[in-house]
Order: sequence, then C-alpha cells, then structure tokens
Amino acid sequence: MISFTDAQLNAWLISFVWPLTRILGLLMVAPMFGHRSVPARVKVGLGIGITLVVAPALPPLPDVGLGSWHGLFILIQQFLIGVGIGFVMRIAIAAADMAGEIIGLQMGLGFASFFDPQSAGQTLVLGRFLNMLAVLVFLALNAHLLLIGVLVESFRTLPIGTQPLAAGGFFTLASFGASVFAVGLQLALPLIAILLIVNLALGILTRSAPQLNIFAIGFPITLTVGLVMLVFTLPYFLPQFELMFRQAFEAAGNVIRDLGPQ
Repeated sequence: MISFTDAQLNAWLISFVWPLTRILGLLMVAPMFGHRSVPARVKVGLGIGITLVVAPALPPLPDVGLGSWHGLFILIQQFLIGVGIGFVMRIAIAAADMAGEIIGLQMGLGFASFFDPQSAGQTLVLGRFLNMLAVLVFLALNAHLLLIGVLVESFRTLPIGTQPLAAGGFFTLASFGASVFAVGLQLALPLIAILLIVNLALGILTRSAPQLNIFAIGFPITLTVGLVMLVFTLPYFLPQFELMFRQAFEAAGNVIRDLGPQ
C-alpha cells in the first residue's frame, strides 16, 4: 500500500500551486492570453501545462505550509508578480489604443464608437483598429512566446520565497505606465500635424469666402485626408510597434529585478 506523509504532500502541492499562481496571474492580463474571448478553461489548461514543464526545474522552495499564513502570503506574492509582468505588455497595447483614440478625434470620428467587451466601455473604431494591428504585430514577432520565456526566466531572477516584494518594482511599473500617453502621442503625431494643416487651410478658406458652409465641407475633407494619410502611414506604424514591444520587454525585466530584494 502506497502512503504519503503530510510533508511530502505539502511539498508536492507547493511545487505546483505557487508557480501556477504566478503563471495564471500573467495569463489573466497579458495581451491575447487575457482577452475575454479566450475561455477560462483554456487559460487554466495552458497554465497547468506550462507549470508541469517549469516546476521540475524550479529552485528549492521554502518549507512553508500551503494553508498557513506564510503560504497565503507567498501565494499573493506570486499572483502580483505574474500580473505585473503581464500588465507591462498590456500597457504597450494600450499605447496603440491611445494613438487610435487621438487620431479618431482629430479626424472627426469621435461618434464612430462601439462597445468593447475587453475594456467594458465605448471604444473608437480607429482605436480598435490599431489595437488589432498591434496584436497582429505582437503575434508576428512571436512576442507571446518571448513573454512566456520572460515568465519562466522570472523564476530564476525572482525565485519563490518568503521575503516581501520591494516597492521599487511597483514604482518601475507605474513609471512605465506613464509612457502610454507619450508613446500614443508619438504614434499619432504625423497625422495630427497633417490634420492641423488641413484645419488651418479650412480656416483661411472660411475667412476668405464667408459664404461657404465650413460644417458642410470641413468634415468630408478632414475625414478623407485623414483616411488617405492613415493608409500611407500604416507601414511606419509597424517598426514603432516593434520598438514599443522591445521597450516593454526591457521594462518587464526591470520590474522583475526591482521587485526582488535589494
């Protein structure tokens, strides 16, 4: 008859549950993996599969009971680490959303919005379009595999332990979050400049010919110029997205390093 001691059962459980918690935290918020259209059972199944591969190669784990207060503390820590890594990549995708929102408002497409189940709110069509483009670039670069590699590497850089997380990691994450507005504005800046020139030209035309109805001719001209220039500038978005994801991976590494003991 095969029998197990409580210590053996606890060791098997913590070697599986703690890394699974970190992995599921990332899969819950990471781009593509964390989308609401992905069923929860798929996320859990993928997390279990990654855990079964990663668990045998983990460094020695602390001898702490899984159901104790220390075990619960470690469980929360692992969840926060996974969410932090995934949130960095989500910020990179949010920059593309921000650029689409700015461009759409400048083109006069503020009314062209629909309900986005991912953000649970109204999203402009152009914002959703650039979001999908950024996700396609994310997949084309195999960034989803690189993200899993960063997660696996985090178990070596920031091993599972009883020490509390350093506040510097959360500050690094917040600092990178501020880049959403800067990167989004940089992506939208060429179209903003072009549409600004168009609006200035329409203003001069209105002053020189007051009988023209600027509301009747301004919107079609602004919309047409914006769409045409968007088509011409789309190829230049791709290297910017690649640079943005590279910076996001560097930020994820900095977050992992700064969360560890100093």
